Parts: sequence; structure tokens; C-alpha cells
Amino acid sequence: MTTRALVGLSVLFLISGCSTSIRGTVQLVDGRQQPVASESPKGAVVNMINMKAAVEQASTSAPVNEKGEFESPKDSINAGLYKVEVSRIGYETQTQTVEVGTFGSKVDFKLRKIEEAKRRSIKGAATDEDKIINPGEVNIQAPSM
Repeated sequence: MTTRALVGLSVLFLISGCSTSIRGTVQLVDGRQQPVASESPKGAVVNMINMKAAVEQASTSAPVNEKGEFESPKDSINAGLYKVEVSRIGYETQTQTVEVGTFGSKVDFKLRKIEEAKRRSIKGAATDEDKIINPGEVNIQAPSM
């Protein structure tokens, strides 16, 4: 086999062995951008929305582990433009737009803690008049009967 053929096969093997993905980290910080040591980023949810795909193929999500790491599920991401949103109760939701290429993309987030005094309380209602914009800003209370 020639050197050119070996290089071509090596590149093809590398490309086929790597799947496209979105991966990254989530860190919880206070109002001064200092890490919140008493809480784990586990429980945060990362939503990945393909901005060019059909609705039924446009989104996937991934959980964040104890170390603050996440990765899209295998074979759920194609190359394209994605809106990546991370949310966790008690923290401001963060969003980034990323271009995902053949080998994927890495994004890092710092979720800022929402002070208790700035959270809004919504009491349950029988109608849709109460709208929740950012789940991190809301203390949900059961409706009184």
C-alpha cells in the first residue's frame, strides 16, 4: 500500500470513529461569579435545539453529572447551528449559540444563583393565567383548596 492510500484510510477511519456531539461543563456561581461549593451542578438540564432542522428532529437534551459535565446522547446531533440552553432551579438560565462541525463542539456555562429575595412566588391556579418564564426564578406553591 502506498503512503497516500494509508493516509487516506487513516483519515477515513478517524472520521468514521468520531461522532458529532455537543459536550461541555456547567459551573454554579454566586452573584460575584465565585463557585457555589455547597451545591452540585447535577440536576441541571442541557437542551440542544438545531435551528435548521424540522421540528420533530430539532432537539435533544442531556443531564449534567456531579462534576458539571454533559454530552449529547450518541447519534443525536448532526452538523449545524444549535441553540444550547442550560437550566437549573434556583439559577439563571443561560443560552449559547454554537456551530457544530464534523467533530462536534464544546461549550461551557456559568449559572448564576438567583437570590431568594428576587425569586417570585406563583400560587397554583385552575387557569393558564400564570406563566412561568424562567423556572429558576419561581417558587411554586400548590393551589389552596
